[in-house]
Amino acid sequence: MIYQSFATVYDRLMDHSLYTQWRDYTLEQLKGQASVLELACGAGDLAILLKQAGLDVVGLDLSEEMLSIASEKATEADVTLPLLQGDMTDLGEIGTFDAVTCFDDSICYMPDLDHVKQVFEQVYQRLNVGGQFLFDAHSLHQMDDLFPGFMYNDKTEETAFMWTSYAGEVPHSVEHDLSFFVWDDQIDGYQELNELHHERTYPLADFTTTLEQVGFKNVQVSADFGQNAVQSDSVRWFFSAVK
Repeated sequence: MIYQSFATVYDRLMDHSLYTQWRDYTLEQLKGQASVLELACGAGDLAILLKQAGLDVVGLDLSEEMLSIASEKATEADVTLPLLQGDMTDLGEIGTFDAVTCFDDSICYMPDLDHVKQVFEQVYQRLNVGGQFLFDAHSLHQMDDLFPGFMYNDKTEETAFMWTSYAGEVPHSVEHDLSFFVWDDQIDGYQELNELHHERTYPLADFTTTLEQVGFKNVQVSADFGQNAVQSDSVRWFFSAVK
C-alpha cells in the first residue's frame, strides 16, 4: 500500500520547514480558533504545529505506518492529537469541523477528476456552515516541466533510497518510481522494497469549477503559500473555498 514502506524514509527526507509555512498559511486564512480536520496528515508534523497554535485538530491518513509515526511524535510533543485511519474519498460519520485542510499535494493522488470531486463532496459534508476548505496541488508547470526526468538519491548506513520520476500516461500526470534498500540483520544484507506512486493535476479552471459544482463559494487561488498571484512558473497552487 502507498507510503507503507516509504513512511519512515519519507519522514526523514521531508523538508520540515515546509510544515511551518503550511501552518502559517492556515493560521492566516482561518484567523482565529477553529476545529480542523487535517486530511492526509502523514507523520503528524503539521497537525502538531496547528495544535500547538491553539487549534482543535483531528488527523486522518490512509497509512497505518504514517499514523504510528504521528502518534509517537504527538506523545513526544506532549499534545493530544486524535488520529484516524481512513480514506478521504469516504469520510463517514466523523463529525463536522470549522475547517478542513489537505496539503502537501495530497489531492494529486486522486486518479481522476471524478475522485477529486468525491473528495470535495466529502469535505463539504464535513464542514460547518461558513467553514473553510484549504488545500494545495501541483501546478501544471511542476507536473509537466519539472517532474519528468527528476532523480534523487539518498544513502545512510542503514538505508539507501532512489527516486525517479517519469511523465504519466494521462495529461498532467507523473509516476514516481521509489526504491528502498533497508539493512536487515537477519539476512546480513539489504532488503529491497519498491513503490510506484501516481500523481495527477488539472488546469486551475477544473479545480475551481469542481469546487463550485459541489457548492463551495468564494473560491480563491494563490501560489507560494498564499503570498503571490499564480504565474506560469508557480510550482504549487493554494486553494481556499467556503461552504
